Amino acid sequence: MFASQNTLRITYRILLVSLVAILIEAKPILAQGKTETAAFKVTYHEDLVYGRVHGAGLLADVAYPESRELLPAIISVHGGRWRGGHKQDGSTIKVKQWAEFGFFAMSIDYRLVGCTPAPACYQDLQCAIRFVHANAEKYRIDASKIFLIGQSAGGHMVSLAATLGDGPFPRTGGWEKSSNEFRAVISVAANYELTTLSWGDIWTPASEDPIQARKFASPVNHVKKNMKPILILHSDNDRSVPIDNALGMIEALKKIDAPHVFHRYPEMGHMGINDEVIARSLEFIKQQSNSKP
Repeated sequence: MFASQNTLRITYRILLVSLVAILIEAKPILAQGKTETAAFKVTYHEDLVYGRVHGAGLLADVAYPESRELLPAIISVHGGRWRGGHKQDGSTIKVKQWAEFGFFAMSIDYRLVGCTPAPACYQDLQCAIRFVHANAEKYRIDASKIFLIGQSAGGHMVSLAATLGDGPFPRTGGWEKSSNEFRAVISVAANYELTTLSWGDIWTPASEDPIQARKFASPVNHVKKNMKPILILHSDNDRSVPIDNALGMIEALKKIDAPHVFHRYPEMGHMGINDEVIARSLEFIKQQSNSKP
């Protein structure tokens, strides 16, 4: 016996209403440890000024979703051997995409060594972290869940932040009294020992012994047990930063049981922020968000 058309219409409407209700319930933001699945409004700002040095603006692209809850934040630092690259190239996150994941997402430009010698680029990263803290209330950011991600030279700088912090470098760019704390670091195809790298000599501060400056700027030389947790992703066939550079960092981390996760790939080359990196990064961030700081 077949159901009448009216019965079928009623059944269809009940199923449709039920499906909509399920989708609405499945909508929480990653800030609560879950992934955003439904569409919502994302605010985007290009070339936002996050700091000023001698009157020149330090620029970032920023995106964030509407949310009743506080948002985790992620700051992306581009590669380019400290002398090239920019905040929208393949070495950076796409901020609108990460806003859809439920983050306050920020991709920064910084002073390149052809303009201002190192460690200016690193000081600019530190300024960006302080900017996020100083503006946490404005953008509804959970300041206990700030993450850094960097590729190549950007990975070097976020790794240095995880191991060294401010170090002896003066705070520049603004927000000097704000915190530079963050939760954890994601380092992609990065360099950890500058003196063993073919292009490590690009890091040449003014009026300093260059070899000593490169040793000091090498994250592997500042590894400690209470450093920030770090996710390292590297490929065996990386021709820009040989795998041995990363393996030396892993050995140092293992030696003192410093908090880290390592993903090694056979054939990803000098990887940028690809789908695999995004997946492993979200996995790591979720793990760190659910653990004690």
